[in-house]
Amino acid sequence: MSYMRQYKKLEVYTKAKELVLGVYELLRKFPKEEQYALCDQLRRASISIPSNVAEGLGRGSEKEQVHFIEIAYGSLMEVETQLEIASALKYISEEELETMMTLIDQEARLMSGLRARRLCSPVTCNL
Repeated sequence: MSYMRQYKKLEVYTKAKELVLGVYELLRKFPKEEQYALCDQLRRASISIPSNVAEGLGRGSEKEQVHFIEIAYGSLMEVETQLEIASALKYISEEELETMMTLIDQEARLMSGLRARRLCSPVTCNL
């Protein structure tokens, strides 16, 4: 694997892909009238997460990396909100929502840690 694609080994990336697969699995249960509304939004927001992680980690500067991680985090929060709406509409069960929220929480922690490491310099972090 090339140096530039090392991000594929990172848990922040693999967990983001796992989240996308979970969203797609849930979307199969949504009513047909949601295909171009909530389903489309959930699809786009969830796919944005690993896509922005990959794009950011493929960038040369740490500033750019942090920028794309922040975009991915915003998409993660979008997915969280949309899943809460889907649950309120009874498209997904409370158990399904809880499973997805666990994944979202894990991904949020991973992103926060990655962002902190990218912002951390030997001087500011006392290394």
